[in-house]
Amino acid sequence: MSTTVTYLFDPLCGWCYGASPAIERLGQEASINLELAPTGLFSSGGRVMSADFAEYAWSNDVRIGKLTGQTFSAAYRSQVLGQHGTRFDSSAASLALTAVAQTAPAKELETLKVLQEARYSEGLDICTPQGVEAVLRSKGLTAAADLLTRQDADLQLKHDGRIQNARRLMQAHGAQGVPALVVHGASGARLVRGDALYNGHDGLMAAIAAAAA
Repeated sequence: MSTTVTYLFDPLCGWCYGASPAIERLGQEASINLELAPTGLFSSGGRVMSADFAEYAWSNDVRIGKLTGQTFSAAYRSQVLGQHGTRFDSSAASLALTAVAQTAPAKELETLKVLQEARYSEGLDICTPQGVEAVLRSKGLTAAADLLTRQDADLQLKHDGRIQNARRLMQAHGAQGVPALVVHGASGARLVRGDALYNGHDGLMAAIAAAAA
C-alpha cells in the first residue's frame, strides 16, 4: 500500500532546487505516491531583479550549493541574476508544469528538474512564457508547449486551482515556506518540514513513515 505525499514547492525557490535530488529519489520509491503542488510563492507579478536582490539571492544560493552539492553556475549568475530589470516570477514555470501534468503526467517531476537545471545550471530564462516554451520544446514536450502557446483558458483554470489547493494545504498545516511535504496517512495529513529533505534518503523516509503513522 502506497503513501501519498504532496510536495509543496516553487520553481524559483533555491532551496527547492537544493532538494531536487531528494525529491527525484522520493519519486522513484514504489511505496510513495508523489504529488506535485506548486504554491505560486514567487508568482502574482513577482518582483523586478535588482542589483541588491541579485546579490542577496546569490549569497543564499552559494549557501544552498555548499549544503546540497547542487550547481549554481556562473552562467546563472550572469545571465539570470545579472539581468537587472527583468521579472522574478514563477508563474510561467508553474503553468508549464500544469501543462505537462495535463499532457504527459508521468513526466511532470522530470520537467521540474529540467526547468530548475535550465535556470540554475544553464542560465536560461524560465520566468517568461517564451523562455519556458523553449525549454519544453527542447525536451520534446510539444503538446505541453502548444498548450502554453495557445494560452489555453482551461489550462489556466486548472493551474489556478492547483495553486489555491497548495496554499490551502500550507495554511492548514502551518507551513511557513517551501519546500515542504504533506504526508497523507491513516490518521490524516501531517506536515514534514523541508529540513528533512537535506538529511539523506533514509532520514527522509523515516520522517515520512512517522508522519504517516
